[in-house]
Amino acid sequence: MEGRVIKSTGSWYLVNTESGQVKARLRGKFKQDNLKLTNPIAVGDFVVVAKEEGQPTWTIDEILPRDNYIIRKSTRKNHFSHIIASNIDQAFLIITIRNPRTSLGFIDRFLVSTESFRIPATIIVNKMDLPYKDKDLEYLQDIHDIYEYLGYGVLEISALSESDLNEQFSPLLVGKTTLLSGHSGVGKSTLLNKIIPEATQATQEISKFSSKGVHTTTFAEMFEIEGGYLIDTPGIKEFGILDINDYELSHYFPEMRKYLGQCKYNNCRHINEPGCVVLEKLEQGLIHPYRYDSYLNILNEEDDHR
Repeated sequence: MEGRVIKSTGSWYLVNTESGQVKARLRGKFKQDNLKLTNPIAVGDFVVVAKEEGQPTWTIDEILPRDNYIIRKSTRKNHFSHIIASNIDQAFLIITIRNPRTSLGFIDRFLVSTESFRIPATIIVNKMDLPYKDKDLEYLQDIHDIYEYLGYGVLEISALSESDLNEQFSPLLVGKTTLLSGHSGVGKSTLLNKIIPEATQATQEISKFSSKGVHTTTFAEMFEIEGGYLIDTPGIKEFGILDINDYELSHYFPEMRKYLGQCKYNNCRHINEPGCVVLEKLEQGLIHPYRYDSYLNILNEEDDHR
């Protein structure tokens, strides 16, 4: 019988089937396209399950091919990766401009990952009910200017506003499998509680000592909503992307991608090579310097890890 994994707790999985939800464990080991993974099965996976003879539990006997997935470096094991979720229609990055402030570098790393797996992404700016200083609003305008120009949606909301949720946020979820991601403390759990009260996700106050988020979600979980699904993920402090070839990274920056193939050298890294069209466009103001800095930072980090 086929089903879809809606919750992972490490050793057990909750699977939605046509006969209802079943608790299942993994049977044997599954080959994962030569990837070293901390989790062979992810929320969103379509699987084949079978009833264990004489037991109330089930086993997962097969993982069906994935359309896509979001993956990050494991925080526990070197050279291992962790699949956050799979078979996603769109990804929403929840950010805040203060308490905590989401950095542009974090946003860019997330977008590189979604671009690499061809998953449409939207930036959701939460906590817009708070009073902000001029420097905060300038940062918010930078986010609009940088990312809307590239074709990414930027939506300002307050998870505490019924009108924001009903008129702006919820309509975007209809008929889609949507991934919610972001730093701890940006209000993902509060947002989820408002949209799906039965989810009863734990929420905590921001740590007054560190001004950073406190982890409230331990494992990814998927909830059915509006004919689609909403996937809540653990708060991520750093988004470590997988190893990407130096000459491939620019493919995941839309503003660079449209100039690829125009440089003098085919293996151009867009750093200091003569005849580099990307550097020319940077000088002309057609590529934002913040984005180019993110490109260099990711490039350098990948070099350090090799």
